[in-house]
Amino acid sequence: MPQPIAGVLFDLDGTLLDTAPDMALAANKVLANHGIPPLREHQIQANTSFGAKGLLEAGFDGIPDHLDFLSLRQEFLDYYQQNICINTRFYHGIENLLYSLEHHEIPWGIMTNKPGFLTDLLLPFFPLLLKAKAIVCGDTLANAKPHPEPLLYASELIAIPHTQCAYIGDIEKDMIAANAANMQGYVASWGYIGAHHSPEQWNAMGVLPAPQDILTLLLK
Repeated sequence: MPQPIAGVLFDLDGTLLDTAPDMALAANKVLANHGIPPLREHQIQANTSFGAKGLLEAGFDGIPDHLDFLSLRQEFLDYYQQNICINTRFYHGIENLLYSLEHHEIPWGIMTNKPGFLTDLLLPFFPLLLKAKAIVCGDTLANAKPHPEPLLYASELIAIPHTQCAYIGDIEKDMIAANAANMQGYVASWGYIGAHHSPEQWNAMGVLPAPQDILTLLLK
């Protein structure tokens, strides 16, 4: 039987924040520079959680041999860095959830594969997120998800045993990381899940329809 959940760790893009509009703008800028049509909505939905790589590969239908991915990624980052919070928003219900966690004195933190310099630029637009007891990014440690190391480190920062932490994320990699860290992984179904994804097959503890369902797990 899993231990009672005493703390919560969240992915960022596709779980706490809907960053797709701004990330898609950056990807579409790169695509336009190379004569490629903009991403379609279903491509954005399915690939935003995979960052620049996922969005650009979707737009180019695979990176052409004559183009250097690192250069394309830098184009993306340059534009995104300057336009990081034009249309990014909290998902509906996230603010109420975080306030409830604070009210019930349940520690929570953020573990994202987003690079630290972008995370540091974005979070001040959402002061509530700066209350997190841990903010661990994809380059904070030597390893990023799906390696368990950053999740274990985040659980130490929020002072909750990893076996009593829930990790909430929206892609299979998040659940792989949670299982590797012996955490209780739950899928945020409001996130960037494409039509071809099968979250019920991701070996998660459950698929959550809405943010408030996290409170049901914690307060039952």
